[in-house]
Amino acid sequence: MTVRQDVGVVIVAGGTGSRVGGPELKQFRWIAGKPMLLHSVQRFQARADVAMVVCVLPRHFAGDPPPWLFQSDLDRLLVATGGKERGDSVYNGLDDLPEECAVTLVHDAARPFVDDATIDRVVEAARAGNGAVPVLPVVDTIKETDEQGTVLRTVPRDRLWHAQTPQGFPRAMLEEVHVRAKRDGVSATDDAALCERYGHRVVVVRGSELLMKVTEESDFARAEALLERSGE
Repeated sequence: MTVRQDVGVVIVAGGTGSRVGGPELKQFRWIAGKPMLLHSVQRFQARADVAMVVCVLPRHFAGDPPPWLFQSDLDRLLVATGGKERGDSVYNGLDDLPEECAVTLVHDAARPFVDDATIDRVVEAARAGNGAVPVLPVVDTIKETDEQGTVLRTVPRDRLWHAQTPQGFPRAMLEEVHVRAKRDGVSATDDAALCERYGHRVVVVRGSELLMKVTEESDFARAEALLERSGE
């Protein structure tokens, strides 16, 4: 069966990782046997439907990427320069994708253990014309407070979800909202929020426990333990 090679991937790796600390960028640190960013690059490039992967790196590294990044399919790898805000970085990465990438996935390098099943669900929803966000249900009780920390109410959690990446979109949709956001001076913590703001339909699909975000120092050991338990 012929596979459509129409998926472009923008991996956002332009942050400084300030919450982890240390001289090395978080996305370049080794985890489970290889640099964090390389996990995602190789996973996406292992897919027949992926036409191109664009890694958005901090300006200094975009001109001189770490050598291990080239342990990948160089014909399907581009490096873009990160911007001041996350949205600027995604915009730069989008601009480098070739025309055949009708579906665009945006992934955080800080989620190194992306799995094919989650990618499949996101791509399917995006090909149907939707924005797509992999999610896990919120299982904790959620409290809303005032500025002094007094509880105002308990928020029903039956329709609350933890959002993950990769998030997927028809390319035209994603380009439109980023152009409009740039014009309006609007920023958001993820790309789905921009699509929501400008009236596009965004749906959720099942995510994965392995898609935890490595944010703090303790997350490195927790992520490796999670991967080991999963048998991946």
